[in-house]
Amino acid sequence: MNDDQTQQFLSRPRVIRRLWWVFSLVLALTVMAQGVFYVKGYFTVDSWFGFGALYGFLCCLLMVLFARVLGRLLKRPRDYYREPDDNA
Repeated sequence: MNDDQTQQFLSRPRVIRRLWWVFSLVLALTVMAQGVFYVKGYFTVDSWFGFGALYGFLCCLLMVLFARVLGRLLKRPRDYYREPDDNA
């Protein structure tokens, strides 16, 4: 498959819906595995059920928000790398 066919495949609503279901199932199974396997936490909080999933989600959310703020702070105008006019 070339890039155009892959892009079309991943933009289909049916494929996106299936991917959401698969990823949600994997996440649910991962969280449920904590009910089977004992997790010894070093602190009280990290031994709670589903703490790893919640902690990972919140850290990812904070990284995305931080990247958005950082992107706005470091943004340059569109013509930032344009050659200056000699006539000015």
